[in-house]
Amino acid sequence: MQPKINAYLRDKEEMKPVPVSSPLGNPLAFALRCLLDLQLKTIVDFLKPRLSALEGNVLDVGAGNAPWKSYLPAGVQYVGLDVDKADEFNMRPDTDIVYYPGGKFPFDDGIFANALCVEVLEHVPDTETLLAEIYRCLKPGGQLLMTVPWSARRHHIPHDYFRFTPEALAMLLHKQGLENIQISERGNDYAVIFNKILCLGKNLVVPKCKIWLPLTLPMALLILPSAGLFLVAAHVSMRFGLGSHIDPLGYAIAAIKPPLATPQTPIAKEHP
Repeated sequence: MQPKINAYLRDKEEMKPVPVSSPLGNPLAFALRCLLDLQLKTIVDFLKPRLSALEGNVLDVGAGNAPWKSYLPAGVQYVGLDVDKADEFNMRPDTDIVYYPGGKFPFDDGIFANALCVEVLEHVPDTETLLAEIYRCLKPGGQLLMTVPWSARRHHIPHDYFRFTPEALAMLLHKQGLENIQISERGNDYAVIFNKILCLGKNLVVPKCKIWLPLTLPMALLILPSAGLFLVAAHVSMRFGLGSHIDPLGYAIAAIKPPLATPQTPIAKEHP
């Protein structure tokens, strides 16, 4: 029996992701979004202190609306990279972003001191090629900062292909030659439950068939206290390192391209 692949390819998103824009555009709106969007909050918590300490230049792979360049120090050169069909992901054009058709990056070897890859890897059919290109474009000793989702609904359909365990991430990055690989969880079980309640609440308030609204709307009101409870529990538990990390919202990764080996100076032989 043939698998019904076409049925999955015809799926449409009930709630499309809202593109992340620079926090400088509307700081209050961004802060409020981080309060409710725990995926975004955990990404910001991971990236902000690290980006503020970067030096040299940075390549942002899958740059989207280039929100992260606002966290970079003034002297750091930012270059974004995204596919030329980025409009399918609801992204707007940006002069700091290079658009390409995919595959080999349009950059020379070893020219970037840092690379970002934020919530991108799950949307790339050939993940090993993407990671190999990031490795190629990094300078020896260059740093990769990356995030991926774990407990997240399918999004940007039909361009959502993978979810990665820490073991898979470590294997993929080590295979490319990266070292000092550090993988940490983003969020915990409380955050995951709140995200699920949030998605459920949206589907109850805006059901596919409007005729069910008199039934679904009271259900949405019933789960509202639980949503508030788990929102508070998520923020408190993440602040104090509580909750389970086996099923997090996602993972944050830092890794280094090995520096060039320093040639050893030959030891002069003493002659009698």
